[in-house]
Amino acid sequence: MLLRLPSHILRLTAALVAGLGLAYFSSTVVECSTAKPPTGAEHVEFPPQMPAPEITLSPSQYAHGPTRARDAADRVTSRLNQKLREKGLTLGSPVFLRVFKQSHEMEVWLQDGESYKHFKTYRIAAMSGKLGPKQKEGDHQAPEGFYFVSPRQMNPQSRFHLSFNLGYPNPYDRAHGRTGSALMVHGNRVSIGCFAMTDYYIEEIYTLCDAALDKGQPFFRVHSFPFRLTEDNLALYKDNKWHAFWQNLKPGYDHFEQTRIPPNIEVREKEYVVAE
Repeated sequence: MLLRLPSHILRLTAALVAGLGLAYFSSTVVECSTAKPPTGAEHVEFPPQMPAPEITLSPSQYAHGPTRARDAADRVTSRLNQKLREKGLTLGSPVFLRVFKQSHEMEVWLQDGESYKHFKTYRIAAMSGKLGPKQKEGDHQAPEGFYFVSPRQMNPQSRFHLSFNLGYPNPYDRAHGRTGSALMVHGNRVSIGCFAMTDYYIEEIYTLCDAALDKGQPFFRVHSFPFRLTEDNLALYKDNKWHAFWQNLKPGYDHFEQTRIPPNIEVREKEYVVAE
């Protein structure tokens, strides 16, 4: 399946994607478990980041998801606009996210002309599992691969403050018989299989993504990698059982590194392919 399409059919594509089972997720959806991660999860050093202040919401604010999202946008828009102006960027521009599991990093990029410019790197406060893709429901793994998020996957009524569904399993995952559901990027500091960003920082991330969708971006991409897929890093894992899978992710990683434009990704014969 083509993950990026010509502009005149992008909106149709987003609607079709939603029809492939990416339904709207209300507050009743079971998101990531709050249980402790399994033993053996890899220890990582977090990149520097300002500690996330606690956010206290009333029961009525939690009861009304759209209001919660608007209130979050009201809280963060001023500081986001200041930081965006410093980089020559604009709130509402198309967004692109990259995840690097080993270093617990989530990069947010915004479109600037034809290419994308790095805006901010957020620390992933909690995730579980080891390096490697998610394979089945309950394996406590966070996904790796190429995902995209349409407006219907945005969830302002999350029990973890705000969230959006990654769209796992994607066409590649389904081709390989992988199972699982409700794999999210969300607030809070606990998670199994999802990416927990803290309530404070999910407000920024959610607002950036929601503003882009509101301005007409039909979906945004989330590329999830085990680590930065350089030749040196891959050589360190040449004996890992997922080495071939990571090699299949590398062309998509390299395309963005070289062009600063998120690649068109297709799934052909159960493999990711960068489309021309």
